[in-house]
Amino acid sequence: MTAEPTLMSLELRQTPAVVAEMLQREAGALAALGRSLRERGPAFVVTSARGSSDNAVGFFKYLVEILVGLPVASMGPSVASIYEANLRVRGALVLSVSQSGGSPDIVALQRAARDGGALAVAVVNDAASPLAREADTVLPIGAGEERSVAATKTCLASAVMLAALAAEWADDEGLRQGLKRLPDAFSRALETNWDAALDLLVPARSCYLVGRGPAFPVAVEAALKLKETAVLHAEAFSAAEVMHGPLQLLTPDFPVIAFRPRDAAFGATGQAVERLRQAGGRVLVAEGGEGRDTLPVASSAHPLLDPLVMLLSFYDLAERVSRARGHDPDRPAHLAKVTRTV
Repeated sequence: MTAEPTLMSLELRQTPAVVAEMLQREAGALAALGRSLRERGPAFVVTSARGSSDNAVGFFKYLVEILVGLPVASMGPSVASIYEANLRVRGALVLSVSQSGGSPDIVALQRAARDGGALAVAVVNDAASPLAREADTVLPIGAGEERSVAATKTCLASAVMLAALAAEWADDEGLRQGLKRLPDAFSRALETNWDAALDLLVPARSCYLVGRGPAFPVAVEAALKLKETAVLHAEAFSAAEVMHGPLQLLTPDFPVIAFRPRDAAFGATGQAVERLRQAGGRVLVAEGGEGRDTLPVASSAHPLLDPLVMLLSFYDLAERVSRARGHDPDRPAHLAKVTRTV
C-alpha cells in the first residue's frame, strides 16, 4: 500500500502556483513601493524575523546590499519587546517578515522602529494580523494555510516577494525578467533527482550545508529543515567560514551539501568545495551539469535567484530524508506551527 503524502510534500508542491499568483497580484504594489524607496533613499534597513522567515530575510539582505548598496542589519526583537529600547532609526526602512504576523516580539520591534522614525513594511501570510495592521505598507504573500509545521511554500513565497521588492528598488530589469521565469523553474525543480544526497543523509549523524552570498541563507534554511524534520544535526556555514574550525570535523563519512549558483562567487565556492573534499568530506554540489557528485539544478536563468530554486529541490529531499529516518515531517515532537515569543 502506498503511504499517504505528507502535508509537507503537498504544500511544497504548491510553491510554483503560489509564487506565480503572488507576483501577478502584487506587481503594482511592488512597483509603487520600489519607486517610493528610490525617492525616499533610506539610509539603511533594519529587519525583524525568526526561523524560516529570517532566512528569507537573509536572502533579501544579500540582494539589497549587492544591488542597492545599502547595509541591511537584523535587529533582535527582544531589544524592543524585553529591553524596551528607544530606537533611533529615523529615515530607515524596518522590514518585518512573519507567516502568522502575530508574534509579540516582532510586532513590538516594528512598533518601536516606527516610533523611532522608520518606514515599516511587513511581509505576512495573514494580512489581518497585528503586524500587518500596524505596518505602513503590507505585502501579503497569500500562500494559503500551511498546516505542516515545516514552513516551505511560505518561506519561499516570502523570499520571492522580497526578491521582487529588491528588483523594483534597484530598478533591475534583469532580475524582473528572472522573477517572471521563476514559477516555471520551481515546477522543474520538483522533478530533479537528488537521490545521491538522500543516500548520504539518511544514515548520517551530522552534516554541513554551505553556500556563499545569496546561497548562504539558503544553506541556513536547509540546515534548519534537516534539524526540525529529520532530527539530523546540521550546521550551515559560508563557503569561506567553513575553511576555519569546522574543517577539522570532516571525515570520509561526513556529508556536505554545497549550494553553488553561477554567480560572482561560483569560482570561490568551487575552490572551497575542492578543499572540503581534500579534507575528507563527502561533498555533493548543487550546481547543475554532469560533474562528479553533482546535484541537478533547474535554473531560473538568473544566478541571484537560483538559490531559491535549489531550496525547493532541497525541501523535497528533506521530506524524504525525514520519512526514511522514521520521522513525521509534519509533526516534529517539540515544535508548533506558530511560536509566539516575547
